[in-house]
Amino acid sequence: MPMAIQAGTPSRWTTCTPSDATDLTGSIGLYVGGTGNVSVQTLNDQGSTVIFATVPAGVFIPGNFTRVMAATTATTILIAYA
Repeated sequence: MPMAIQAGTPSRWTTCTPSDATDLTGSIGLYVGGTGNVSVQTLNDQGSTVIFATVPAGVFIPGNFTRVMAATTATTILIAYA
């Protein structure tokens, strides 16, 4: 019998192309496959940009992100959805 997905556990992933104009809806985090900076806007503070500096490869960053900005230098980013 299938188990229910717990809140906060990703059930769907999509690739991410950083953009200053593309909105994300319903994200619960980002997986970073290649080292670099990750520049994002968040659900509760859409006017401000947050930069996660020098994120190592293989890191999952939890959060409700609305954009991954074009200034992002990290590569192979995946968007997680509940």
